[in-house]
Amino acid sequence: MVRVVLSILALFASLTLLVSGSSMLGTLLAMRLSLEHFDAATIGVIMAFYSLGFVIGTLRTPRVIRRVGHIRAFSAFSAMACASVLLHPIYVNGSFWAVLRVITGFSVAGLMTVIESWVNTRATNETRGRLLSLYMLIFYSAAAAGQFMIGLGHPMGFALFSLVAVLMVLSAVPLSLTRAEAPLLVEVERLSLRKLYRISPSGLAGAFITGTVVSAFLALGPIYATRSGLSVSRVSVFMGVAVFGAMVLQWPAGRLADRYDRRRVLMGLTALAAVASLAAGLFGGYSDAVLFTLAAVFMGLASSMYPVSVAITNDFMETEQVVNASAGLLLSYGVGTCIGPVAGAASMRAAGPAGLFLFSAFCLVLLALVVRLQMRRYAGVPVADQGEYVTMPAASTPVLTELDPRNEEFEEHMEAAEPLEEEPLPPEQPPPDMDLPPHPDAAGGAESSEPVETVAGEPGEGSAAKPEEERHEP
Repeated sequence: MVRVVLSILALFASLTLLVSGSSMLGTLLAMRLSLEHFDAATIGVIMAFYSLGFVIGTLRTPRVIRRVGHIRAFSAFSAMACASVLLHPIYVNGSFWAVLRVITGFSVAGLMTVIESWVNTRATNETRGRLLSLYMLIFYSAAAAGQFMIGLGHPMGFALFSLVAVLMVLSAVPLSLTRAEAPLLVEVERLSLRKLYRISPSGLAGAFITGTVVSAFLALGPIYATRSGLSVSRVSVFMGVAVFGAMVLQWPAGRLADRYDRRRVLMGLTALAAVASLAAGLFGGYSDAVLFTLAAVFMGLASSMYPVSVAITNDFMETEQVVNASAGLLLSYGVGTCIGPVAGAASMRAAGPAGLFLFSAFCLVLLALVVRLQMRRYAGVPVADQGEYVTMPAASTPVLTELDPRNEEFEEHMEAAEPLEEEPLPPEQPPPDMDLPPHPDAAGGAESSEPVETVAGEPGEGSAAKPEEERHEP
């Protein structure tokens, strides 16, 4: 495991820089739009365009990567993201920023696809589970760090935008200098949302609602905090603590999902998240400590709902369909992230800043009712027959689903991705004008003229050498 981690340190360095910059940018733009006196509904629409660009990027960027190569594609996407970041403070306009958000989301999706495909090829069948957990730890830590860095400046200035651009462009340096061979980018086919609904309505609804409420908080949480009177530094702490809570509660939720009926676990997480969201909307104004604690609990519970939803769905799938189902659930989550900021902003416009948490509580109660209804209509998988629970990041691309330990085809993919061994170089030939000493066998002549016996199936003089058998995927 240590050797595997050391071999991809450059990839994790690029991931850290990229995720911290992307996380910082979302909060920075929301605060800047609020300080520029844009109304909540307009801000929600602008912020949702990032999710739209990211979803489109997960569908289209793999073609670009296959065409030009991983490093060239990564450099191009990094340049696009950096340019779009620097253009924001130059011209503050809602329509212009919406276009920039699409470009940024598309570029980040391409960058994530390159990193995650490289991580896939460095994992082995024995280490992929631990490598996925390490990826999750780095991802959430970098996202929380990006939120805390908002406190280094003021959104109305240019410095924070420059810092984000620096982080994104520097993410290309470690990967560009790597000596590792380019990975094999495997195309992942998604199961349709209709088929996923027939197989597991609870899992599909859980992925969608998780995307809705998490994206609403990440896009509109800074607006809530700003309009509640928090300073810039306190807003950064508010968002950073919430993202940190999303990381901490992943593993306790996983232990519960391994010991109890996963649909009951999902319903419990949903109900508790609804209570935390409602409490934040009603009592968050009493003190910063109360608000920060409730936000961390809410984000931790809400973020844990996605991997539980994936586990519920995969319990009804054949092992060879796990990756396809996970890719379909990511699409459902992505659709939710496009809707969440818009619907949440409409709620804030109607009910004030607290409308963000009231909207989230409503969505979560609706999901709890759906799961409860499905539990009454259909029997679940017995706990003893439940598959392995895996903590999966929702803000990723379908490429990362290949690392899922439940994917039994991973070993075949690794064999196909192994680089071919280099053919041995031919022996060095002397110049044609050099006098060569006579061969020892040439003096006798008779010995060398005797036929050489060969065993059937072995190469020798007078029989064609059988080529070495090639390896193919089964």
